[in-house]
Amino acid sequence: MNNQENTTLLRCTVNGKEREQRVQHNLLLVDYLRETLGLTGTKIGCDGGECGCCTVLVDGAPRHACLTLAAGCQDKDIETIESVKTRGRLSAIQRGFHEKLGTQCGFCTPGMVMAAEGLLRENPKPSEDDIRQGMAANICRCTGYVKIIEAVQFAAEQTSAPQKTRGEAAE
Repeated sequence: MNNQENTTLLRCTVNGKEREQRVQHNLLLVDYLRETLGLTGTKIGCDGGECGCCTVLVDGAPRHACLTLAAGCQDKDIETIESVKTRGRLSAIQRGFHEKLGTQCGFCTPGMVMAAEGLLRENPKPSEDDIRQGMAANICRCTGYVKIIEAVQFAAEQTSAPQKTRGEAAE
C-alpha cells in the first residue's frame, strides 16, 4: 500500500485562508492545526473530548479538535483562537475574559473563548442558564466558572450595545 492510499487531499479554510494539502486519513484536526499549520493556540488537554481546551469553530459551531479528523473538514471553514482578535484588538469575548478576570492559569482560555464565540453567534443575548449550557463542554480547573460566565455576559452586552461613533460623548 503506497502513501497516497493513506492520505486525502484536504481543502478547507482556516482563519480565512484557503488551504489545500494532503493529510493522513487518521490525522486529528488538533494535530493538523498545531503541527502542520503551526497554530498552537488550540491546546491539547485531555486528548479525549472531555475538557474542551481544543475547541475550535467548524462552520461556526464549536467542535473538539481532538475528536475531529482533519479529513472530515473537507470544504469547511475552521476558526481557531488566532482568528478571534479584530483588527489587532481584543474581541469582546477576549475583553470580557480580561475585564472580568475569567482566566486563572489560562490553559483552558482558548477553548473557552471559542466556545463562547460559537454560543454568542447562535444566541447573541444568552441567559445565565444558556451560557452554562453553551459552555458545559469546556472544563476549567481554576476559576469555578463564575468569572467565565461574567466574561460571556460582558461580551454579550458589548456586542449587543449600540456602538458609539467617534466624537460621541461617553455617558
